Amino acid sequence: MQTEINKVELRNLKIADYKELKKSMIEAYPEMVDNYWNESDIKKLLKLFPEGQLVILVDDVVVGSALSIIVFEDLVDQNHDYAKITGNYTFSTHTAKGDILYGIDVFIIPKYRGLRLGRRLYDARKEICEQLNLKSIVFAGRIPNYVNYAQELTPKEYIDKVKRKEIHDPVLSFQLSNDFHVMRVMKNYLEGDKKSKEFAVLLEWNNIYYNESPKIINLDKSVIRLGLIQWQMRPLGNLEALFEQSEFFIDAVSGYTSDFAVFPELFIAPLMADYNHLSEADAIRELAKYAEPIRKRFQELAISYNINIITGSMPQLIDGTLYNSGFLCRRDGTYETYTKIHITPNEVFHWGITGGNTIQTFDTDCGKIGIMICYDVEFPELSRLMADEGMNILFVPFLTDTQNGYTRVKHCAQARAIENECYVAIAGCVGNLPKVNNMDIQYAQTAVFTPSDFAFPSNGIKAETTPNTEMTLIVDVDLDLLKELHEHGSVKILKDRRTDLYEIRRKKKA
Repeated sequence: MQTEINKVELRNLKIADYKELKKSMIEAYPEMVDNYWNESDIKKLLKLFPEGQLVILVDDVVVGSALSIIVFEDLVDQNHDYAKITGNYTFSTHTAKGDILYGIDVFIIPKYRGLRLGRRLYDARKEICEQLNLKSIVFAGRIPNYVNYAQELTPKEYIDKVKRKEIHDPVLSFQLSNDFHVMRVMKNYLEGDKKSKEFAVLLEWNNIYYNESPKIINLDKSVIRLGLIQWQMRPLGNLEALFEQSEFFIDAVSGYTSDFAVFPELFIAPLMADYNHLSEADAIRELAKYAEPIRKRFQELAISYNINIITGSMPQLIDGTLYNSGFLCRRDGTYETYTKIHITPNEVFHWGITGGNTIQTFDTDCGKIGIMICYDVEFPELSRLMADEGMNILFVPFLTDTQNGYTRVKHCAQARAIENECYVAIAGCVGNLPKVNNMDIQYAQTAVFTPSDFAFPSNGIKAETTPNTEMTLIVDVDLDLLKELHEHGSVKILKDRRTDLYEIRRKKKA
């Protein structure tokens, strides 16, 4: 991706967006001149069905949209074309009493294709379908690559080859990958669609939660999936090799629809091998030059894979001062920095690292989280302040060379989970780096810890990896269990504090 993205937003369409929407429609359909919705059409759609009209913005500019109506299933079952299904473009076929969400348009402009933004629009449509208790989503998809095969293949033969991945169609291949199945071929569906030879494929996604007796679906996400990466230290030739290995893991955990991907502390240390001829202090400062490129690439990956990424940590130079920092790269394109506050004697002696001064929590689409780097978890005051701000999950990227160092991190992390009634997820590095000074050996066992009560595992360990083996750990944590614990637990640690006798407070605001 050539252009840096700072923010991605998916929301309902507003009439004030029309000017940008029109520009995007023209850019998305260059082969279909003047085939865009007029402002009066959009006004009518917003009046009839505002919640069904979606736009996706990059840095506050509309780059894609998904438009929908609700129709009766009988109308879909009939042979129809685009004009008929839309009531000759008047949307008179829309009815709130219908049972099918019918997609009448979806697009992403070429510049931002390949970032899975279209997938977000489809996922949002699925949520609308579930929330409104509709049977399914149906739409007729174009097959723009068919023009290259029309002389030798029938539409059915073409579709079968696309299904078998013998042919790639930019629209149909994408729709099939989003769990839509083919219903039938539509002939003369959209006038002027020359690339598809005016054929279309009627596709359907079934709502497995549909119930003829409407029920309320909880819109708040309570179960959060964590993807923790136990990173193997290995020689890396360059920064691109690091990105390749990182994207492999991000792809893997996002494939299981994880909400977070978490990397360990100083997982980029193999890149320091090129500076082994320098002093340890100079070598770590050379490594700091990678912080900004890594932040930018991980922002792109967070958007592309629709996952929040906690980048572990890396050395970062700010105004000549060296910190141990990392980035929370949200899937909406925004990011924030977190910095290690307590620096170990080893980091000070060999590298001259300085501790940060900010204690903070972070808002995400999965609730409020905290992030502390390794040694910080051994100081209970930090996480207590975060818990007072509503933190539900504490992430701890760590790096320990010996088992006794790991034991300190593990048991302190477990204590933080119990005393703050939250989940604590720790992720560390394993393996050896024989050509990197002061980073020779690593010991780790990545894990997710829970409070200690009947709703949680009796040993307070939700899951853990095999020690000293490169692998991922994918774990679901239920935030509703924490709410229940806070109010009805066997003990209520946060509520039962004697704040009349003692308190913890910040001396310096974030």
